[in-house]
Amino acid sequence: MMDGSVVLAGLALAVAVWLALERGRRAGLGRGERSVPVTAVVDLDPAVACDLVAAVLAAGASVPAALESLGEAVGGDDGAEVAVAARMLRFGATWEEAFERVPPTWDPVTDALELAWSDGVAPGPTLLATAGALRTSRAARAREDAERLAVRLVLPLGLCLLPAFVLMGLVPVMIATGGDLLGWP
Repeated sequence: MMDGSVVLAGLALAVAVWLALERGRRAGLGRGERSVPVTAVVDLDPAVACDLVAAVLAAGASVPAALESLGEAVGGDDGAEVAVAARMLRFGATWEEAFERVPPTWDPVTDALELAWSDGVAPGPTLLATAGALRTSRAARAREDAERLAVRLVLPLGLCLLPAFVLMGLVPVMIATGGDLLGWP
């Protein structure tokens, strides 16, 4: 059975270790280091990006706010460029000026939003239609690739299976039939 003093000593040791670790963490931050949340760089699908921006806009955010939050969430150089473009829009830059440095992977999102920004059209339906079109084209491309693969596999499979069929199926029948016709025992 454990004595109460052993439990108390273990608890005191745990608190001392925790305090030392906490003090060390704070001391590291006090020497000029900053605690910046690290955002992961996400390879965002353009269709998902359209859906996310549409959801943020439906929640009441402005186009620059939606783009800035998505750019910060994506992270990396691409996300930073989108966030900078959104800030430029807030400060009065034209659409072309703001998005000239944004990578082409963001074109479906920016193209869908450009009409909303310049002409005041509701962006939600355009974004959702763009996302649907991207998914449809991706599905069609996947079907075409699958059909192309099937055509490419016919020749190798035929070259492997046809000789096996001839040797295992036809040759024994021909030998048996030929033997009967020639009178072999």
